[in-house]
Amino acid sequence: MEKESKPFDPKRWKTLSSEVIVSRPPWLHVRHDKVQLPDGRVNPEFYVLEYPDWVNVIAITEDGKFVMERQYRYGLDETGYEICAGVMEKGETPEEAARRELEEETGYTGGEWRKVMTISGNPSTTNNLTHCFLATGVRQSGSRHLDSTEDLEVVLMTEKEVYDLLLHDEVRQSLMAAPLWRYFATKR
Repeated sequence: MEKESKPFDPKRWKTLSSEVIVSRPPWLHVRHDKVQLPDGRVNPEFYVLEYPDWVNVIAITEDGKFVMERQYRYGLDETGYEICAGVMEKGETPEEAARRELEEETGYTGGEWRKVMTISGNPSTTNNLTHCFLATGVRQSGSRHLDSTEDLEVVLMTEKEVYDLLLHDEVRQSLMAAPLWRYFATKR
């Protein structure tokens, strides 16, 4: 993936060489870089995971219920609660991707939408961003379209139930916990 042109940064590392060592379009590329730090030191072994940008959605129904998902995650080998999330497809804006993912995974559509934040899961080794949205007043359209490997349960929860999940570390995905915490911190 090409880096966008950015203003001069005296802390920026210089890429001396770069090779893709794993390529699984469109989901993942693993890049091995040799880099030079601003003070001249060279790190010959730096790895970057290249992903497409992601989106997630805090969706709240017309009657104030949070649209949550419960699903198994192989990496941690546990089932937990999450908000709707997915990968942006080529040519989509972040909001278009978020609306599509919400409908595909949960069957909920409509409502009023606003961007909550844009964050990185790990800026030291990944190159993508996650665009986080809040959708209020969503309604069930009844049409879910899950990917062949998705196995998730849609669960409607009260604000207190979601807040309690956060307090008890039951939302493990940091890219989902962060916008939920921001929601609760700024709603007052």
